[in-house]
Amino acid sequence: MPRMEVKPTRSELLEIKKRIKLTKSGYKILKMKRDGLIIEFFKILEQAKQVRIKIVKDYDEAMAKINVAQAVDGAIAVRSAAFALRLHPEVTLRSKNVMGLVVPEIETNSLKSTVDQRGYGIIGTSTYIDEATAAFENLVETLVQAAEIETTMKKLLDEIEKTKRRVNALEFKVIPELQEAEDFIELRLEEMERENTFRLKRIKDKAEAKVETA
Repeated sequence: MPRMEVKPTRSELLEIKKRIKLTKSGYKILKMKRDGLIIEFFKILEQAKQVRIKIVKDYDEAMAKINVAQAVDGAIAVRSAAFALRLHPEVTLRSKNVMGLVVPEIETNSLKSTVDQRGYGIIGTSTYIDEATAAFENLVETLVQAAEIETTMKKLLDEIEKTKRRVNALEFKVIPELQEAEDFIELRLEEMERENTFRLKRIKDKAEAKVETA
């Protein structure tokens, strides 16, 4: 806070003291929020690591299953089975609160299906197509889970960075400037008090001198 904008009065000093107290309280709350967000981020990060491992595993398994199905039933039969699928995945996007931050919550329906829901005839296909279908359904389910976790991580990172900037601004700019203004006002008030004391003493001395000469 520039000194030119500060009035060296006791009311201004009281106001500055109130602002310092309020700002320090807000600073502590923001620090707690930042630390809480970081803890939550590392929890989500661990989930992200696990789900990425699962994606690789599910993908490898799905590709292995479909390669076997194509080798046994042929590529045309596999494609026909894929086009015969009756159900379509449904995704419902909701929200949840994490440390005051709204993050997405994805709810999935109809990702997994039974043999009779898949639309292709059981007689004309082998169990390898069923296994490939189930494997890809698992993969899609894992990908949806990963999308929720990745989006939550991004939102947490953005909020952490924003909160960190606010904490730094309070710690290194706002609070020091308020304290500097407080020190300046106290110094000026002390100077003014000394000046008033000196002026009153001079007036008293002059009055006493006049009495003596009278």
